[in-house]
Amino acid sequence: MPDQPRRAPGRAWFAGVELEGVTDVIDVSDQPERLREPGWWVVVGEFDGRVRAFRFDEATSVPEPAEHHPVAGTWRSSLGHDAYVEAVEDVRARILEGDVYQANLCRVMSVDVPDEPDARALAGLLARGNPAPYAGGIQVDGAWVVCASPELYLRIDGDVVTSAPIKGTAPTRAGLTGKDRAENVMITDLVRNDLQHVCEPGTVEVTTLLGVEEHPGLTHLVSTVQGRLVGASDADLWARLLDATYPPGSVSGAPKSAALRIIADLEPEARGPYCGAFGWVHVDADGRTRAELAVAIRTFWWADGVLRFGTGAGITWGSEAEAEWAETQLKAARLVGLASGTSGR
Repeated sequence: MPDQPRRAPGRAWFAGVELEGVTDVIDVSDQPERLREPGWWVVVGEFDGRVRAFRFDEATSVPEPAEHHPVAGTWRSSLGHDAYVEAVEDVRARILEGDVYQANLCRVMSVDVPDEPDARALAGLLARGNPAPYAGGIQVDGAWVVCASPELYLRIDGDVVTSAPIKGTAPTRAGLTGKDRAENVMITDLVRNDLQHVCEPGTVEVTTLLGVEEHPGLTHLVSTVQGRLVGASDADLWARLLDATYPPGSVSGAPKSAALRIIADLEPEARGPYCGAFGWVHVDADGRTRAELAVAIRTFWWADGVLRFGTGAGITWGSEAEAEWAETQLKAARLVGLASGTSGR
C-alpha cells in the first residue's frame, strides 16, 4: 500500500464498520506509541516488509453495492507445478538435514488488470460466495486489499491477547490426516512460545487444540492460544507484539527464523500483504484498546495494474509434493473462480 499524506481519500470496511478518509499513516515498528491514539486504525502488514497502520474517520455513508465484473485474462503463478514440487522436495531435504521442522511454501498468482477493479464489488461477491470471519478491505490512492481470511492472527481486548493458528486443510473433515494434526500441534507450540514473550508468566494457555472449522469448500484444524499481556497500556506494546509474533507462525514455519530463510531462498516473488497482517485497531478515549488482526490469507490485492492472490501449504517431512500442490490449488480454486466468474463451472 502506498504512503499517504494527511487527510487523503480512502475507504476501509469490516463487519459492521465503515471508515472513510485517511488522517494518518504510520510504520508501527517505528512509531508504536501512535497506535495508542484514540480512533479507528486499519493495519496492513506485508509478510516480508513493513507493518503500517492507517487512521480513518468513521464514514458518514455506505456506498451503494456495485456489480463485480469478472476478471478476464490468464492467471500466472510465481511457482508452476514442477517448480513447486521441486521446492517441496527441497524443504523436505532441509528437514532431513535438521535445518527446520516445518516451512510454509507459497506461490503468488497474478493477472494483468490495467483498469482498477471495484474493490467493494469484489468484497461483496466474496461475502456472498465465500463468507469469512475476518473479511474486510482497504482502498487508498491507487491500491487496495480485499481479505476473506478465516484465520485470527491477534485479537486484543484490554490486556487479553488471543491467536488462533490454522494448520491442516482438507476438502472435508474425513480428509484431515495425521500429518495435518502433527503440523497443527507444531505451529500451536510455536505461537504459544511467541506469546510467552509478551504475556505474564503462567497466563499463556492453549484453550482449544485441534478444533475443526468448516468453511466454504474447506475444512481446517484450528487451535486457540490466549494470554494476559505484560504492560498492555505501555507505549511500546505494538512494537513488542510484532517483535515476538510477526510474521505469523502458521504461514512461516518452525523454527521461524530458519523457515524464513528457506522461504527467501525458494519463493521467487515477495508475498506482499499475503500472509501478513490485516485488520483493525480501535482505541477508546480512555485508552482501552480492542483489535482484531487476521493472517492475510485468502486475500486479493491490486496495485500497478496487476491483481494478485496468494496460496500455499505447510511442508513437513511427511509431506507428499503432489498433495501439497493440490492443497494450494484447493485453497485458490473457489476464490479465484469467484473473481474470474468461473466458480462452479
